[in-house]
Amino acid sequence: MKKNIMFQGTGSSVGKSLLTAGLCRVLVQDGYKIAPFKSQNMALNSFVTKDGKEMGRAQVVQAEAANIQPTVEMNPILLKPSSDVGCQVIVNGQVYKNMDSFDYYNHKSELKECIMKAYNKLDEEYDAIVIEGAGSPAEINLRDNDIVNMGMAEMVDAPVLLIGDIDRGGVFASIYGTIKLLTEEEQKRIKGFVINKFRGNVDILMPGVKMIEEKIGIPCLGVIPYMNLNIDDEDSVTERFKDKGNGDINIGVIKLPYISNFSDFTPLELEHGINVRYILNPNDFDDIDLLIIPGSKNTIKDMRYLYDTGFDKIIYKLHKKGVPIIGICGGYQILGQTISDPENMESTTKQINGLGLLRTKTVITNSKETVQITGIINKDIILGDELKNTKVSGYEIHMGQTELLDAVTPFIKLEDGRFDGATDESGNIIGTYLHGIFENDDFRKSIIKKLLSKKGLELKENDMSYEEYKKREYDKLADLVRNHLDISKIKGIMGL
Repeated sequence: MKKNIMFQGTGSSVGKSLLTAGLCRVLVQDGYKIAPFKSQNMALNSFVTKDGKEMGRAQVVQAEAANIQPTVEMNPILLKPSSDVGCQVIVNGQVYKNMDSFDYYNHKSELKECIMKAYNKLDEEYDAIVIEGAGSPAEINLRDNDIVNMGMAEMVDAPVLLIGDIDRGGVFASIYGTIKLLTEEEQKRIKGFVINKFRGNVDILMPGVKMIEEKIGIPCLGVIPYMNLNIDDEDSVTERFKDKGNGDINIGVIKLPYISNFSDFTPLELEHGINVRYILNPNDFDDIDLLIIPGSKNTIKDMRYLYDTGFDKIIYKLHKKGVPIIGICGGYQILGQTISDPENMESTTKQINGLGLLRTKTVITNSKETVQITGIINKDIILGDELKNTKVSGYEIHMGQTELLDAVTPFIKLEDGRFDGATDESGNIIGTYLHGIFENDDFRKSIIKKLLSKKGLELKENDMSYEEYKKREYDKLADLVRNHLDISKIKGIMGL
């Protein structure tokens, strides 16, 4: 096997995903051909590759940072929670089956072959692989069937760097405790530790760093300062659901219990004059200029949630006031007349009424649509100026077929002649299956310009595209990693 290194953490959300992306960027800048890898990812934020395979968004970000196209080999197993105890298991980019946690735990050892097949394919194509673990390697109750932390490191003989998050508090205890819960052989595999998200004067921290180095016999390879970067994160344990921006326009996104693909709204968060508000209760709808109902991993349960919380009544009031509403994927299904699940693919409920704001009906099926698509806006809408025939692209991920009834116009005409989505007669309500639609600069800026003009304001033009913005953020991340990690030692550990 070629060169590799693995980031593991003292827990979830300590920065493994971003540091993996950052190291990928640094090594690419230094002339290496690098691929990211995570054997098993649990997330509702997913992506569809060019060949129609589904994978975790974090590895897409890491691939972008490495200047390569994301492929499903970078994330061969994706778990998408669909209830408190169960999830949809995606293997090699395609639906495998729905499983509860106990069944999946007993099944993990059988997945090693597909993990190694994916890894070996990357190993043949790249100079080195940067691997990300999941959660903590010290989950001793899960060690026997581990395929994502020390079990994965052993499978590919990877040296490990352990990340601790000082922003949570107790970083020295978490580093020490994690290491001491590992076996002697596992401890030998850890070649260094990193303290992440540090705020303050690092000189004050260094005595503690020296003491912990002496206690565990493992060197500190860097202290990463806390820094705000506008790069998609992955976990449902995230700070992104706090209000974003401080502008004149308020875009409300309903925080559904099973919200998926929340990265759809990152481009909106980055625009001048825009405040993206993730709505958690019916009292948070004040001064909303645009309402978005996002994607959902369990559309029927999330529709039931809207009824039970009274969100539905607030949505109707906003509609009567003329507030535009956009539904994406599951949100598109929710806008329709009915949602049926005759085979109980997502729920034990066979059918539920939707909001009825679009004359459509959806049937959940046992086949999953995963495809990248391109098309043009099919009609002018109230929400944007001269958007008809504007080109848009993105990707679909859904287990449902939506039928358009009367008084509904398809929203997007696809390149292959099919149609996506729907709008009402007024063009003030839009539904689409297209994830990533706001990444289209012309579409996004036209909508923002229209919202601003309603308040007598003008759009602050920014010549930088969303793609250019992402590249700039990856370079900032690389600078952070290069300046605060001992890259020469890390290269030495990797054998580069």
